[in-house]
Amino acid sequence: MKTPMQYLSRFRRIVTRPITLLVCMAICACLLVLAACEPIPEPNQSTIGNANRLKTVLDRGKLVCGVSGELPGFSFVNKEGKYSGLDVDICRAIAAALFDNPEAVQFRNLNAKERFTALQSGEIDVLSRNTTWTIGRDTASRLAFMPIVFYDGQGVMVRKDSNIKTITDLKDTDICAQTGTTTEQNLADQMRKLSLAYKPVVYEDVNATFAAYQSGRCQAITADRSALVVRQTRLGDPENHVVLDFVISKEPLAPAVGDGDSKWADIIQWIVFAAIEAEDLDISKANLAEQLKSENAEIRRFLGVDGSLGRDMGVANDFVARVVKHVGNYAEIYDRNLGKDSSFKLPRGQNQLWKNGGLMYAPPFR
Repeated sequence: MKTPMQYLSRFRRIVTRPITLLVCMAICACLLVLAACEPIPEPNQSTIGNANRLKTVLDRGKLVCGVSGELPGFSFVNKEGKYSGLDVDICRAIAAALFDNPEAVQFRNLNAKERFTALQSGEIDVLSRNTTWTIGRDTASRLAFMPIVFYDGQGVMVRKDSNIKTITDLKDTDICAQTGTTTEQNLADQMRKLSLAYKPVVYEDVNATFAAYQSGRCQAITADRSALVVRQTRLGDPENHVVLDFVISKEPLAPAVGDGDSKWADIIQWIVFAAIEAEDLDISKANLAEQLKSENAEIRRFLGVDGSLGRDMGVANDFVARVVKHVGNYAEIYDRNLGKDSSFKLPRGQNQLWKNGGLMYAPPFR
């Protein structure tokens, strides 16, 4: 027969086991709740969109701008190491706005495959490299696109004696394209849509792509129409080549910054808008001094004579005047790099101001 103490001991074991189990379950539940409260880091969260990019750039004393360096008219570096082009001037406009010095910029040459990684990792502050704005790049690639600086479209260049006139004539041909770009996918989509067989010949390097076309490795080459027009002038026999009339796709080219730093994105986008609005208000390098004395309230506010638009954004109040003084308005940038004052004489077309039948338009500066 068991003693009272033995019954008591057994009773304690029976009672405490469920209690222990309940306590353990409660502790686990608390841990799960706490774990759920921890933020789940997204890919590259530590490097995409440095929230202090403006401070980083100002402390460094210069802008680091990613460009191609191999596309005349947009970004090209000559044998003396001098950069020129529309994309280059966008970088210089940013440097002018921030430092009152368009030369306070370091250019970083990047190929099509490197460009997004360089921006995501924080290696560059801005990407200004004839880059098409797409939903995938804006979301999945975690980029923040700025205002469009060139409305383009994808085209095809062939030799005049090839008898290729339309896209259907490209059936069973070898077509050169640069990999890592939208042109490669756009071409595949169009040819599949029309049930046209072809052989893509792709290269990572843009120079290698055009060299392959010139050597006869492919019967046609596809790229942005602006790039084709510019590159045609560099061929050994430009008169024997033609950019065909049809357009495969829309290619809105725009600078980009890393996602996650709204202040930096605001600054870059309004600097780009400043060049467009300066043309709209007929403010140029030639008449800037006179315009700074204007009694027009809109112009005075725009140039920073009155109001606090620049200061409210965290930059110098005369940031627009700096851009115009050192780089010029959008028309001046376009004309010297691609238009009437360049060797390419590329018509502005859709890149005219809105009031001249184009698509260039800046929101109000107020």
